Amino acid sequence: MNGFYSPFIVPVAGCLMILGLGVAGIFSEIRNKELRSQERIAMLNRGVPLADIERMMRSANEDEKRVRDPLRSLGNTRRAAMVLISLGIGLCAFGLLLYAILLVRPTLIVAAAGVINLCIGVGFLVDYNMQKRELSRFGMEVE
Repeated sequence: MNGFYSPFIVPVAGCLMILGLGVAGIFSEIRNKELRSQERIAMLNRGVPLADIERMMRSANEDEKRVRDPLRSLGNTRRAAMVLISLGIGLCAFGLLLYAILLVRPTLIVAAAGVINLCIGVGFLVDYNMQKRELSRFGMEVE
């Protein structure tokens, strides 16, 4: 018998993929730390002072952890909300229109998928309003 026709192949493959991605992420982080330490050792061997090495390594880490602009974050949240709400409305309309044309009940699944996007978009809109209220407390007025 061919084992690839088993109904368990998809869940097993999905679990193996998730496990593989986790292991790959851990390996990548370990390799990244190893490369940083090798760079430090190479700089020390060249005679670079330890203070300069720490300053260079710290500036690389600070670039990764820099502070985000709150207005940009607010704009991204609003944009995501508008895209998701529009997508949800479009999918709902498409699903209902498809149901009206075909009169096949399972096509309403498309409209249900649109409702999911619509609800997530409304959640982003609520988050946008909460962020806007927080910024107004700090004196930053946002339209």
